[in-house]
Amino acid sequence: MTRPFIMVAPNGARRSRADHPALPVTTDQIAATALACATAGADALHLHVRDDDGRHSLDAGRYREALAEIAARAPALRLQITTEAGGIFDVADQLACLKAVKPGWASISVREIARDPALAAQVYGTCADLGTEVQHILYDTDDIALLNRWQAEGIVQPDQTEVIFVLGRYTPGQASSPDDLQPFRDAMPKAAGWMVCAFGSQEHACLLAAARAGGALRVGFENSLTDHCNHPHPDNAASVAALRSLLENHLS
Repeated sequence: MTRPFIMVAPNGARRSRADHPALPVTTDQIAATALACATAGADALHLHVRDDDGRHSLDAGRYREALAEIAARAPALRLQITTEAGGIFDVADQLACLKAVKPGWASISVREIARDPALAAQVYGTCADLGTEVQHILYDTDDIALLNRWQAEGIVQPDQTEVIFVLGRYTPGQASSPDDLQPFRDAMPKAAGWMVCAFGSQEHACLLAAARAGGALRVGFENSLTDHCNHPHPDNAASVAALRSLLENHLS
């Protein structure tokens, strides 16, 4: 079996260094983490930036600075920005971020964009005009139904088919299980370019199940700080390395 594509999500929108001292917050910390994760076997990085107080940000200047610094230190990594609202930003803010940053790749939650249906076509049309590759964030089968409807209505462009299935985000304790993948696969059996991320201590077990089914993988401190025994990973690179080892031992 071909080794699956691995993306690292090193921080997310909500966690801080109070949650784990190795969680990267500043541009320098994120860039250093990117290099370590690339060395450990990551192929891409899912980027969140923070403001001066460590809060989630969609600031275009901060994104451009971070993208440039990561590219300088870890040029082999593919880079994806998030447009996550994080309970702070509205759809107009998300659209403005896309227009200002002009990223090569961005993750977009369909349920977040649905908060302002009048702007939905602009969001996906802007990405098409900019050549921004879109990865649709899907938290459940209702999100899949919404994406399918928007594709049928032409709101989502025909080539914007890439998705990430998020396991465990809205379960008690944000705990996921490998069994959580099947409803997504049943609802979207012909998905092309699909990826999985999973919250909680079973993160790596979920990703192994996704790899066996032919999916790409997203790992990192945005989704889980610990291994299957609830022991904290030393840092993001250690989690990437542990996942690589698991895959090598169980895939043939």
